[in-house]
Order: sequence, then C-alpha cells, then structure tokens
Amino acid sequence: MEGRNSTAHHGGIASSYTGVRKRKWGKWVSEIREPGKKTRIWLGSFETPEMAAAAYDVAALHFRGCEAKLNFPELAGKLPMPASSSADHIRMAAHQAAISLRPSTADSSQGGSSSSNVGPLTVRLSPSQIQAINESPLDSPKMWMQMAEIATLEESSMMFSDDIEEDEWDSNQTDSLWDP
Repeated sequence: MEGRNSTAHHGGIASSYTGVRKRKWGKWVSEIREPGKKTRIWLGSFETPEMAAAAYDVAALHFRGCEAKLNFPELAGKLPMPASSSADHIRMAAHQAAISLRPSTADSSQGGSSSSNVGPLTVRLSPSQIQAINESPLDSPKMWMQMAEIATLEESSMMFSDDIEEDEWDSNQTDSLWDP
C-alpha cells in the first residue's frame, strides 16, 4: 500500500490506515500531500490511529472528492468539510473528525458532555486587538519592571522590630491551628 510505504520514510511506524503513522513515543500522526505539489499538510497528533485516520479522510475527501481512497468510506457523508483549501481550515475540520472518533470516557457514556472534547482553535485577531493585548498591564514588560521596582522599594523600607520578646509572642498566640 502506498500510504504505508511512504509514511515509513518520514519517521515512525507505519499504520494499516492511509496517511497515518505512529511516533516512537506513542502518538499517532497524520498528514497528506497536497495534489500536484511536493508539500504536505500536517493534520496533527492524535491519541488513536482511528482518530488520525479520520483526520486524513477529511483532507483526502476535500482534495480528491469521490475519487479519494478513504480509511472510513462509510463516514464520508458525516465528515466535516473545510471552509476553504487553506491548511488551517483543513486542519480544523480534520481535528473535528478526529474528535468524533475519540474513545468514549465514563462521562460521555453516561450522557454527559465533557469540555475535553474541544479541538484546537485558531483565533484571528485584528491589529488593533493585538495592540490592545500587548499594551494590557498583565502582558507588559513595563508593568513587570514597575512591579520589581516596587517590591525592591518595599523590601528596603520594611522595618523589622526586635522589640517583641518571645514570651510576648507566645502570649499573643491564643488560638491553635490544631485545636477544633
């Protein structure tokens, strides 16, 4: 099978699924070659080979249509479609398909939903939004410098008093942490 042989050359153990291989550390990864190009689109790392195979199927169906050799042809009508041919859109749709094949957990088998079923998310920000984030107090290097300066000033201005004897300290402590 071409998919099996081609993945072995890129590091990892070949899989019985097209476009899928296993990394030495146990993650299953998927990628697809763009038609008519030598470049590949990285689809991601996944928990199971089935998840990686579903990710590949989304990309294969997008690029090759009904001619695509799918790992799960029975799921072709249920797979998410990328919004465009951009690598990011293909990757997002691939991750949605992979998540749908994630092994069920105790929560999901009882009808509950889990927040861990959230795939990668690409957020696009406008230049003004990026500027606002960079100028916000928590991300500002200037803010961290000011905090360090304040901490240094407070430390140097603190006065430690040795006026309290140990006996006075003990008599001031009326409550014990260990008593109920």
